[in-house]
Amino acid sequence: MSKTGNVFYRDKLAGRVSEGDYGYQFVYNPAYLAEQTTQPISLTLPLREDPYYSKTLFPFFDGLIPEGWLLDIAQEHWKVKSNDRFELLMVSCRDTIGAVTIIPENV
Repeated sequence: MSKTGNVFYRDKLAGRVSEGDYGYQFVYNPAYLAEQTTQPISLTLPLREDPYYSKTLFPFFDGLIPEGWLLDIAQEHWKVKSNDRFELLMVSCRDTIGAVTIIPENV
């Protein structure tokens, strides 16, 4: 069973990140790629049609997860295990400081 989050870059649906039995996948939204002013969400994830795959959560997404006391609050509030990085991404990155926001698909 896979969990999926919609990835927004400056309020535009840029792509989807998902966790499945074999690891993680990120794929850009074709409509986002078709725009002339499109920018990659990260320099480590350049624009392309083919999906990205990884056995571990992509460092860019892992870096969006809060740290320290803010992480402690998120874990206590949403009852998420500290080693479930994808679930932490889904629950804590709906309102980030930067240009990227993650919204769980099944919300």
